[in-house]
Amino acid sequence: MKTAFESIIHRYWKDANTIPSFVNGEFIPGSGEDIIIRRAHDDSELFRYSDADENIIMKANKAAKDAGKVWWGMSAQARGQIMYRIGMKVRDLLDDLAIVESYASNKPIRDAKVEVLKVAEMFEYYAGWADKLHGEVIPVPTSHLNYVKYEPLGTVLQITPWNAPIFTAGWQLAPAIAAGNAVILKPSELTPISSLLLGALAHEAGIPKGLINVIAGYGHTAGQNAIKQADIRKVVFVGSPATGKRIAVSAAERGIPCVLELGGKSANIVFDDADLDLAVRGAQAAIFSGAGQSCVSGSRLLIQESIYDRFCEAVAQAAKHFVIGNPQDEATQIGPIHNAKQYKHVTTMLDSAAQEGATIIQNGLPSVPQSNGYYVNPTVLKGKNHMFCAQEEIFGPVVVAIPFKDEDDAIAIANDSRFGLAGAVWTKDVGRAHRVADQVKAGTFWINSYKTINVASPFGGYGESGYGRSSGLEALREYSEVKSVWVETARTPAANFGYGANLE
Repeated sequence: MKTAFESIIHRYWKDANTIPSFVNGEFIPGSGEDIIIRRAHDDSELFRYSDADENIIMKANKAAKDAGKVWWGMSAQARGQIMYRIGMKVRDLLDDLAIVESYASNKPIRDAKVEVLKVAEMFEYYAGWADKLHGEVIPVPTSHLNYVKYEPLGTVLQITPWNAPIFTAGWQLAPAIAAGNAVILKPSELTPISSLLLGALAHEAGIPKGLINVIAGYGHTAGQNAIKQADIRKVVFVGSPATGKRIAVSAAERGIPCVLELGGKSANIVFDDADLDLAVRGAQAAIFSGAGQSCVSGSRLLIQESIYDRFCEAVAQAAKHFVIGNPQDEATQIGPIHNAKQYKHVTTMLDSAAQEGATIIQNGLPSVPQSNGYYVNPTVLKGKNHMFCAQEEIFGPVVVAIPFKDEDDAIAIANDSRFGLAGAVWTKDVGRAHRVADQVKAGTFWINSYKTINVASPFGGYGESGYGRSSGLEALREYSEVKSVWVETARTPAANFGYGANLE
């Protein structure tokens, strides 16, 4: 009997072992190395496909260039209407897309549904911006009219990760095409399917053939070939710091700018005057949701010394009540680690933390379900900020609890990290809340909450968490060229200092 996932896949591809790329409005299978995808729940094979070859990259390059001209030649209103239809199509296929996303990303089905709905919101939000990308008039102190206009870059390359594939695809695709660009999207080789379906839905909604091309393949082959050979004007990468640095170097060799959204080791700060019940729930959501596989996870839990022990215990004890298991079960709250490589990294980091003196305060929890899957229990480590486990990204349901003395100490510890993606503070003191928010070096900061994001608000990091911004108006600027135009308005133009011919 076919699973729900297999039934959906076979509507688009007769053979799940020939998952193709989506180029110029068509599905094209690769001819490179076989890529095998496994279910994190039980380590069974989910599907396999062939890496995209160089020919696919060049087809995508030409298709994007041609489609980009057609897209920018359309009226802004027409582009917005098509983008809104993309959002509606995503809503219409919510259940199917959520099933695909749950199987491919190993997210609990309840989380997958939320993320698919957010993709719809992204296209609907940016649809409204399509005819509102107004320029500006600059009041220059000369006899000129000077105005600024925003134009598309051309073709952009977007490289997205395995931890939230359809969400990050929508997060980048929507502002890119709203600003008039064409896209070559290279999702993680581990999670190409939901991005492929999103590309196909966009074409069904009416975008020009080839405006969005989705490449199914490895980063070191298909991704690097796109950077080196395609006529791209910007690279947007979401993923690990190490890979982001390599991509930035490759892009810089061609003079291509980047937007990088990299890792995080975000500080979640709890003062002793906070609403502790609310803060406990917030601390759990900050790290344990998504099995900790989120770049903004509150993976460093900074707790004031006076409440340190009891707050740690409260977080650990409450974690025992989470439902851990099969992502396709509606009751599941925490699924497995996404893949074998990441599972090994998380378990190795736990072993390393124990060796350097960190204390795990809830030993003995059974890992459920008892399968061959990549499951890790929600874990609270008592540690210090200088420890390796507190400085390096674990990317699993593991939080390092660190004590602090006072406000200055909390800020110092929070900023003692090479990352700066997010952070939070829990306190009833309004003045303190804003002081801490002002001084912690992070691109996103929450007061008495965690992980709230919206497509209308800019998102990005400080330090080694990357540069550039996704979402909001700022994302449209990232995907635009700025042109300054000068028009002489005086009856008698100013002297030209001898340059040019005198035609009188």
